Amino acid sequence: MAGGLHPVGFHVLNIGLHSLISALMIDMFSVLIGGLAYDGNGNRLNHAPKASLLAGLLFAAHPVHTESVAGIVGRADLLCALFFQLSFLTYCKAFRGDRESEEKFSIHWIAVSLLLCAAAMLCKEQGITVLGVNAAFDVLLICNVNVYELSQRLFLRRKADDVSERVRTGLLIRLALLAMGGASLLYARWRIMGTGPPTFTEVDNPASFAENVFLRIVNYNYYYSLNAWVLLCPWWLCFDWSMGCVPLIKSAFDWRTAWLLLLWCFLIGLISQALCSQDSQRRRTLTLGLVLLVVPFLPACNIFFRVGFVIAERVLYLSSAGYCLLLAYALGHCCGRWSRHKGLLRASLLALLCVYVARCALRSHQWRSEQSLFTSALSVCPLNAKVHYNVGKNLADRGNTSAAIRYYREAVRLHPTYVHAMNNLGNILKERNELVEAEELLAKAVLIQPDFAAAWMNLGIVQNSLKKYKEAEQSYWNAIQFRKKYPDCYYNLGRLYADLNRHLDALNAWRNATVLKPDHSLAWNNMVILLDNTGNLAQAEAIGREALKLLPNDHTIMFSLANVLGKLQKYKESEGFFLQALRINPNAASCHGNLAVLYHRWGKLELAKKHYELSLKLDPEAPGTKDNYNMLRRKLDQLYRTTPP
Repeated sequence: MAGGLHPVGFHVLNIGLHSLISALMIDMFSVLIGGLAYDGNGNRLNHAPKASLLAGLLFAAHPVHTESVAGIVGRADLLCALFFQLSFLTYCKAFRGDRESEEKFSIHWIAVSLLLCAAAMLCKEQGITVLGVNAAFDVLLICNVNVYELSQRLFLRRKADDVSERVRTGLLIRLALLAMGGASLLYARWRIMGTGPPTFTEVDNPASFAENVFLRIVNYNYYYSLNAWVLLCPWWLCFDWSMGCVPLIKSAFDWRTAWLLLLWCFLIGLISQALCSQDSQRRRTLTLGLVLLVVPFLPACNIFFRVGFVIAERVLYLSSAGYCLLLAYALGHCCGRWSRHKGLLRASLLALLCVYVARCALRSHQWRSEQSLFTSALSVCPLNAKVHYNVGKNLADRGNTSAAIRYYREAVRLHPTYVHAMNNLGNILKERNELVEAEELLAKAVLIQPDFAAAWMNLGIVQNSLKKYKEAEQSYWNAIQFRKKYPDCYYNLGRLYADLNRHLDALNAWRNATVLKPDHSLAWNNMVILLDNTGNLAQAEAIGREALKLLPNDHTIMFSLANVLGKLQKYKESEGFFLQALRINPNAASCHGNLAVLYHRWGKLELAKKHYELSLKLDPEAPGTKDNYNMLRRKLDQLYRTTPP
């Protein structure tokens, strides 16, 4: 639909989704801050227009959202957030009717809310947490339950009617519906995807593999403090936080434990205000803000199951809404208390929004290319081996192999068992003919990860170049053992057999490559060339024609087939394939040279002379072409001398 690989449509849609979500956030914030109220016509009233608008602006401009908006994979977070909001706002509609009592509600709107929750979960599993937000909204805002007072009455065994005043039948029915809906969604997820979470490695989330439970908990809490810091000061943004980016805390006396203590001191203070404040609106707003901050983050907190990352900015997309709500409420509270400094507070707020916008612009610019994105991570996570690996890979793709080697070596130094870095470094060294070191690296990679098929194949290529044919053959078969459908490995195995003059084995290997990958041009071409060289011209012709049915525009196969047809004295067909190949690749010196040889045999000497000259013009050192050209010139001179005037 975009007419090619043009990403602008993806970016426009992501920005549109983020804009829509930011607008709907204002509606959510108006309910969570100002409460749920309707006018006589059934339209919802906004009792906190300034605070909800401010929170919406902070959410829209927060730089932590750049990853979700700038990267196409972030579409999952955007769609999840959209359905999350719609589920919450639809749940609010369940109380649109008689607002005199929370006992009266629409079960139909609750059912729609559950369906939207399912849609959010289908986009991303984090979407199911909207049920927790809906339940908290119902308890705190619809039923106006004072959680602290209720817990005291329950634990101190006060009168039953005191408790029942706050916990009514309608609330219990709604909570039961939410619980059953959540259980049904989890059951459906279990039936579709199985019981266990994905398998992650230690480099993805090192804290979850710590044997000491105390240190594991300390590191988890340190991760929470880093997430909080990214929300509070979104200057350190990185596409990947794994592989040593955040070194493990291995002692309770590590100075970084101060950060998690600071986090919990702040949270405890906030929770105490949310539970014990005499101001009911403050109590409700702070509690709902904390719920919106914490509940969407629960699937990523390593409590229920191991996750595959240390920090991921995209999982903060929904949690940042709770942070923005709390920040907007705090700023409003400060303006109320420090009315003399209201101008200064407004200027500070404007400056904060400008900083957010500038940081978003800078971060979005970094997301414009792999080079800028990967390079930007070096200053944030210099200890992250994956960052150095990605920078090296990008440099290698752009042809700067010398610089790529430095980054690959640093990746291996930081993470000595990083097999992918070893594999890529071994490949570059192989191309630079540093075969001994390349063999050592690739051998180490397969020793660390025996099922690494690509490394086995590359090891086989290096061993073949070192003339270690037996070891190379075994390496190729190891690669095929671990990856059954591996056409490139069959192709390289065929090259090995061709070097060993095991022609039948070579043809079988290349045939396997074309069966697995019908457009494997090199395998087709090598079959034609091998059959040509061994004198099986009829079979070579059949293979060439079969290949061109699958690859009608492959000039290399046309060239090889034309050579075969020329030897079979099918000069007209051969000429046609040569000319077709030259239309696709007009600067192929070898093609001009072989076409000249065809014309030479065919007796079209002037055309032969023309194409010899074109070939020598493109490649003056073309093997054999100069000798053939000189031979033709002598023949033409002889003809001119013997031909009467």
